[in-house]
Amino acid sequence: MTFSPSLQRLLGGALCAIALSACSTAPVKPSAALSKPTLAEVMGKAAAADSAGQKEAAVALWRQAATAYPADKEPWVKIAQTRFDAGQYGEAIVNAEEIKVRDPNDQLANSIIAISGLRLSTRALADLRSQNNLSGSLRTESQDLAKLLRESLGEQVLVPPPPAVAARARAAAQPARGARKGATQTGKSSVNPFDALK
Repeated sequence: MTFSPSLQRLLGGALCAIALSACSTAPVKPSAALSKPTLAEVMGKAAAADSAGQKEAAVALWRQAATAYPADKEPWVKIAQTRFDAGQYGEAIVNAEEIKVRDPNDQLANSIIAISGLRLSTRALADLRSQNNLSGSLRTESQDLAKLLRESLGEQVLVPPPPAVAARARAAAQPARGARKGATQTGKSSVNPFDALK
């Protein structure tokens, strides 16, 4: 069977087109450089950097993980804990707030915020005390905050006295208890229970 020259060219062009289209539809595998690393891979690299003492490199990797996986709180947990351990309480609070955006009930985030805030406040109050500038409304507000903290914690004193002061207070209270015990053990009924109120 013979085809006319125009039909032969048409069939030849069609075959070439089919062959070329088959080449272009072959699946293209993404290169490893273009694929997004998994969260576990990035966290592993960050953990290795952290273990090697390269804290800032680890933080940079955790930030990359946080950007690549914005719904995950784990990178923020690591950053907040690292900043807290380094005594960078302001940054620790900011990063702990990022944890709370993802998990409002996270206890670690709440702990970091509370403790960092108290440490910053303590540092600021110590600075004010050393400058002798804690007066007027600042003094009143500080006293109100201390009272609120005592009530919230159920404590009479926020900062316990040094051990020597506490020991002296206990020693001073002991003779009074011993005297009362001795009086009740002798069986004297003439002891007036209201003497302590006078």
